[in-house]
Formats: sequence, structure tokens, C-alpha cells
Amino acid sequence: MTAPLASAARPGVDTHCPYCALQCAMTLTPTYAEIGMQSGGAGAGTDTAARPGLTVAGRAFPTNRGGLCKKGWTSAELLTSPERILTPMLRQPDGGFAPASWAEALDLVAERLAGSRARHGADSVGVFGGGGLTNEKAYQLGKFTRVALGSSRIDYNGRFCMSSAAAAGNRAFGVDRGLPFPVEDLDAADTILILGSNVAQTMPPFIGHLEGARSAGGLIVVDPRRSATARLTEDGGGMHVQPTPGSDLVLLLGLTNIVITERLIDTDYLERRTVGFEALRRSVSRWWPERVQQLTGVPVPQLRELARRLAAGSGTYILTGRGVEQHVDGTDTATAAINLALVLGLVGTRHSGYGTLTGQGNGQGGREHGQKCDQLPGYRKITDPAARAHVAGVWGVTPESLPGAGVPAIELLDSLGVSGGVRCLLVHGSNVVVSAPDSNRVRAGLEALDFLVVCDFFFSETARFADVVLPVTQWAEEDGTMTSLEGRVIRRRTAIGAPDGVRSELWIFQELARRLGSAGTFSADPAEVFDELCLASAGGLADYSGLSYGLLDTGEAAYWPYPVGSTGTPRLFLDRFAHADGRARIVAVHARVTDAPAQRDGTVTLITGRLLEHYQSGAQTRRVPELHQAQPQARLQVHPATAARLGLVDGGEVEVGNMQGTVTCVAEVTGGIRPDTVFLPFHFPGAQRANLLTLGATDPVSGMPEFKRTTVRVRALVRTPGSGPAGPVSVPSIRTDAHA
Repeated sequence: MTAPLASAARPGVDTHCPYCALQCAMTLTPTYAEIGMQSGGAGAGTDTAARPGLTVAGRAFPTNRGGLCKKGWTSAELLTSPERILTPMLRQPDGGFAPASWAEALDLVAERLAGSRARHGADSVGVFGGGGLTNEKAYQLGKFTRVALGSSRIDYNGRFCMSSAAAAGNRAFGVDRGLPFPVEDLDAADTILILGSNVAQTMPPFIGHLEGARSAGGLIVVDPRRSATARLTEDGGGMHVQPTPGSDLVLLLGLTNIVITERLIDTDYLERRTVGFEALRRSVSRWWPERVQQLTGVPVPQLRELARRLAAGSGTYILTGRGVEQHVDGTDTATAAINLALVLGLVGTRHSGYGTLTGQGNGQGGREHGQKCDQLPGYRKITDPAARAHVAGVWGVTPESLPGAGVPAIELLDSLGVSGGVRCLLVHGSNVVVSAPDSNRVRAGLEALDFLVVCDFFFSETARFADVVLPVTQWAEEDGTMTSLEGRVIRRRTAIGAPDGVRSELWIFQELARRLGSAGTFSADPAEVFDELCLASAGGLADYSGLSYGLLDTGEAAYWPYPVGSTGTPRLFLDRFAHADGRARIVAVHARVTDAPAQRDGTVTLITGRLLEHYQSGAQTRRVPELHQAQPQARLQVHPATAARLGLVDGGEVEVGNMQGTVTCVAEVTGGIRPDTVFLPFHFPGAQRANLLTLGATDPVSGMPEFKRTTVRVRALVRTPGSGPAGPVSVPSIRTDAHA
């Protein structure tokens, strides 16, 4: 890489990282780097030219305290990636793509959407959003779908992330906010139980907030793998609990049984602040420690030690992540974790609590303002007449004109291209070909569509199936707001101008709404959209009405709900819960016991997850050379005993398959995983897609897919020299065969 040219006179811009929900603070400083540019035809030399770029510096902030992970430090490289799409692209008769003007592209999109509505009805047009969109874009996307398109068919990839935790939080507390307390509160804890989250790799700066508990020997990590986070418990730091995959609900019911039978409960708290304890007491009576050991593999002494430690701590927190939530019983598992926290009297105090670790950058805000199929802005239910009337008034339409509730993400994707289903789809901020379960079925659905529009920075695996690809601004090229995992609303600021030909989704919504003759108004100014969002959210559970760009620019810590006249709510539930009577609901849940797959003929249980270097579907991080070189391909983690039994060698090629599909990857033999379990990261495309194997089965309450417990068979592959698993494919922006 060439050194950036001097740019000391250019001021830095304070903003936040584009990746996870920790939303680490950073400062971006414009620079000009000398880069090689092709000056002629084949065989010609290169000239150097100045091209704008950014340098990244960590910034002091409560969540990250100046630290960044590899992804954050390299995030600005995406802005000048040679693979960026810089003009609208239209599919050609030969299957390739060719550039078009914005007017040509948007005219075509509007014509096809209007035609589908006329022929098949409004719900023939679907919208799939993303948890990385700003609050303004998420809000406007929901409004555009319901007002300009008149469709109920909208959902987003947060359904794959936070839906079970959200459903559990809503029914227990009356409201869903990932962490109902500031992250800094964890610093004073002496006991922290983390279930199903590998924060040391998914959000590394977060582990600084675990140091107090670790120093006290009270960091407890529940994970079938000895992950980087689990290793923090070594050397007296705490305890690693290693249950069988999918047995977390039984584990939590067993811990609650011990707490109750050993009289470790907070009786006064239960009487004053909850309802439903007696039903819980009866329901967990069958989960005595010996039975729990038999089903989870966790020894009885460890179960008792864990329960007693949770009850004895002077500052105790229970945190859940996707590992225990991405199951068909994910809502019940998150509910069981909440029940355990409630019987211990942890929730709604200044020294303890329960929370769930939001994954995507705006996973919290993205689900508050209208991307979910059943919600309106402010976390209002679309079926609530008062909510419909309020939001319709802000939008300048009648309540009757708004569609009803739609369907969750998996049902939406299953309806693609079928009779009576979605015929035209718009995708924003998501790469469903890689990220959705039962990937082959999703691909078939995309191919069956009449028309597909994808807004993206690159030719993602999903964009390759599109009829129209629209290039949109990246994080450092736009203003907006995000809501972090702790419910804090923060400012994203423009640090550099977008390339010519690239547009914001807000402008795209405005232009399409005009072409469709939509009622209401659609501003392209993010500050105006945010002001409207605040009005629409007023009086809702997620009330932003007291916020503005001006207030956020002062640096004030702004935690929702933040109604007009307030100073925000850093800590929820200190006085009451969000139910009408102010009490939390203890909801008794029941585990469905199923037999683990027999360990023969290469059969094991597959779990999926993240790597430090990559994010989500990898569409961005696989295009950063440093990150790609560190983790260029999918590696299947397998225990040495299992590897020996199946004839696998470290670095050897393996095939992982089931009735859903087949993945080809490389074996990584490690003692950090159970012998009955294998682990595969979900960031990779093509034949390495983990979601070729996962099922479309979903939680009946939340619609969450079953990502974390899939039965597969593993076998060694013998290939000719030079062959191997397919790596990332760089797709040129002009004349490429999207269906190759």
C-alpha cells in the first residue's frame, strides 16, 4: 500500500463503526492516497492519481474506550474498493449486466412494481430489509412499503438475529431493549453469566467490561465450544460450561430448579415485582440435577456451583446471545434465562440485571421503527387501531389505507415466485443467499421471481440474481442515527463524499414514491426523516420524540425511551416494568426432550457462528484484503477423537452434508469443541455456505430459524492436486453472468 499524502489541515469526523451493535466510536480523517490507475489498453503502464480516502482512529467512548477490532480498523478500505458498484446496473438478455442511468433504472423499477400490483395485488411486491440500515432508512423503508407500495410483505434479516430475544423480552417485561442498562454497569459486576455468545471474537472491545467479573473469578461462559470467550475463564477467571448443542433450555430449567430447592430465590422481590412464580415452581420441579446432567452433559457439581455463584454475587448479570436463541425453542430458552434472573431478583436493580447481546449494527433500532412485518414506528403493533391512527396521521394518510400485519422472514422467502406469493422483491442491506437458512430453497425462490431489485455496495451473492442493482452510499458517506445494543441513539456523520453515481436509499425511496404516485411525503434529508421518525414514535414503547440531531450532536447520552421533556432512560425497570400493573411476567416454559443423533457413519451435530475477521454474510469483510487473507475459506472445527474416527486430518478437505445440501470445506482439528459437535462459520459463499445445511424450521413465537442444531454427516475428501473448496468470487460490475 502507498502512504497517504499529508492532510493535517483536514479535520477528523467523529462517527461510529459500521459493523456490530457495540457501535465503537471512531474518528475518520480524509486523506488522499496515491493509487495506480490503468492509463491505456492491454500492456500499458499505470499512472498514479490522488483518490480520496479515510484514515481510522479509535475514539474514547463508554462502549469501546478507544479500542477497535480488526474489522473496525480496516473498515475504511471498503470505501475505495475496486469492486464497488458505481452506477445502476440492468440485467441484459444474455444474462450479464450493463450500466444505466438512474432515470432509466428507476423508471423500470417503478413500471415493474406498478405492473405487479395491478396484476397480482399489492402483496405481490415484497421488501426485505437489514439490521445495518440507519434508523432513518429502516423507518422510511417501512413507510415506503406500506404507503407507496401498499404492501404488508416486509420483514428483515433481524428476524435471524434478535427475534427470539425480543419476543421473550416483550412478554416478560412488556418491552424489548437488548441491554436495559448501560454497558458500563457490567464493570462493577462480580458475576457475569454469558450464554451462547462469543463476544471476544464478535465484539472484542466488549471484553473490557468483563474484567471485573473475571478478576473476581465470576465469569461463566456457556458454550459447546471452548471459544475465545470461554478461554477467558481460564487461570481462575471463572467457569466454562460445555453442554450438548440445543440443550440450553434444559440447563436453564435445571439451574432454576436448584435455585428454588436450595432457597436461593429473592422472595421479597418476587412478591413485589413479579407474577407467575408458582407456575414456574411447578414446571421446573421435574428438572432435578441428575436428569439435567443426563440430557446436557453438564456434571451435577458444576450445576450446583453455578447456581450458587449466581445467587451469591453482589453484582450479577445474565447475558444471552444467538447461540441459545437461534433454535425452534429460542423464545422459550430466552424466557428461561429471564425467569432465572427474576427469581434471583436481578432485573431492574442498579447492581445486577439481564440483557441480550444485539448482533447487527442497528439490530436494535432496525426493529423499532417498522421493518418488522407486524410493527409500526415506536415499537407499535400494526394491529393496534390507536397505533395505526397515530402513525397514519404523521404520514398524512388514512388508517384504513395501511395494510395489516405481514409474515415473518422465512415465510416471506418461502413465498417467492409462487402463486399468490411475492412476485417482485426489493432487498436492502441483506444477502439472503448466504445468510438465510435452507439456502438452496432461497436461491430457487429468487430465480422464480418476476423481478428482483437489490440495493448494495457490491455484487453480493444475492445481487447476482437481480434484474436491477442500485449502488448506494456506505456508512461514512451519509448522515443518520443508529441505536446501539444498550438502547443508546448515536450519530453517524458524513466524513467523505459518495462517488458520482451512488445514491442514498432515502433518495431512492423518494424517487420511486414520486413515480408511483404515492400519498404522503418522502424526504431525502436524513435530519428531516429523523424528525418525522421522532413524531411517529411519540407515545410508543420506543419513544424518540425528545430527540433531534441537535441534541445528539451535543454528545449527550441518549437512551430510549426519550419522550419530550425527559432526559432519557439509561436503566429500564428501576421502578416498574412496562406491563399495565408494573410487574414482570414469569412465564413457565417446557423443554421438548429429543434424542441426540447417534454418533455413527460420520453423523454429528453442526453449530454455526462467526469469526473475528468476518461479519454476517462476509459480503463486506471478504473484500478487505487483510481480513480475507487471515480467514480465506470456511474451516470445519472438529474434535481430535472425532477426526480420528472419521479419518479427517487438520487442513484436509471434508464434505459436510445432509438432506438440505452439501458443503465442501477444510478441517480444523481442535480440542476446543465437543466430540459430538462440529462448528462451521457462516460468512462464506458458494459451496462453503453453512446455510446450505440449515433447516427452514422456525420458532412458533418469534419466527427464528433453527441455525444452531443441525444433524450432518462428515467425510474426508480426496481431491486431485490444485483443486479445493471454492473461495470468494469477485464479480465485475459490467457484463457478468449473475447465474453462473
